[in-house]
Amino acid sequence: MTELPLDRCPPGHGGKILRVGGSPDLAQRLLELGFVPGTSVSVVRYAPLGDPLEVTVRGYHLSLRKREAHNIILSA
Repeated sequence: MTELPLDRCPPGHGGKILRVGGSPDLAQRLLELGFVPGTSVSVVRYAPLGDPLEVTVRGYHLSLRKREAHNIILSA
């Protein structure tokens, strides 16, 4: 099993969330947004300058900064 931070995942790819890290406040916010371990997530696209990125999680689209997405570890 390969671990990959969400911010390094190419558009059109994704995986299941293994864990959510970062500061306690950031981790709590990401969990509240639906980034729960075991949930599937995929990258839709990156902005023209690379930040932010658009992802699909639990059936909806969400934009995250790369520094936030780096704390979401996927099983790729």
